[in-house]
Amino acid sequence: MTRHTAIFRVVMRSTAAAAAALACSLASADPGYDHRGPERGPPPAAHQHMDARFSHNHAYYDRGYFVNSLPRDRLVFSRGPNRYFYSGGVWYAPRGAGFVVVGAPFGLFVPVLPPYYSTVWFGGVPYYYANDTYYMWSAQDNGYEVVAPPSDAVNAAPDAAPPAPPTTTKLFIYPRNNQTSDQQSKDKYECHAWATSQTGFDPTAAGGNVPPDQFNGKSADYYRAMASCLQGRGYSVE
Repeated sequence: MTRHTAIFRVVMRSTAAAAAALACSLASADPGYDHRGPERGPPPAAHQHMDARFSHNHAYYDRGYFVNSLPRDRLVFSRGPNRYFYSGGVWYAPRGAGFVVVGAPFGLFVPVLPPYYSTVWFGGVPYYYANDTYYMWSAQDNGYEVVAPPSDAVNAAPDAAPPAPPTTTKLFIYPRNNQTSDQQSKDKYECHAWATSQTGFDPTAAGGNVPPDQFNGKSADYYRAMASCLQGRGYSVE
């Protein structure tokens, strides 16, 4: 073996070792964050909490937690001089050179629910719950309003409710063509309306607006149609 060959092998071993060490470092740095927010699975990290209310059982960033950058799929909202960013059930506000996790501002409307949500009923009215936040559907505004907790939620259990859509059918949507936030909201709503008309399944209605024995099949059909519509409009769907 020549001297140059020996040096080359030493360099390759060193490079491989450094790459492995870097991979381990990245994997352990923040295992719950992949620009879509914490997912179900491992216990929450130090800056996360597990929301177990109504058996929601999903991890979210703690309010007050600071991030340098926002998730790719965030939506932007303005209220007077204030701006808010929404992604995966987590709300952010600008803070210095980055962003801080805040409570959801009451009265704002979002076009889509968080990827994981729990449907709870109080007084015969459905609320959509995630990350200590309640949403209500408004047909007039074509969106979900952030509302104060229902009075019954403080001391009473929610009404019996039909099962929520399986979490495995939730979609992660990313714009491929630099669509604006307004365009994304419009596309998501129109694809939702189209998928509902094609399948008869409406995830915003009680039990999907289908018989219980058809829930799983119709739910899967709806999300396939939703994904197909969004992909046709220039989005990546996972």
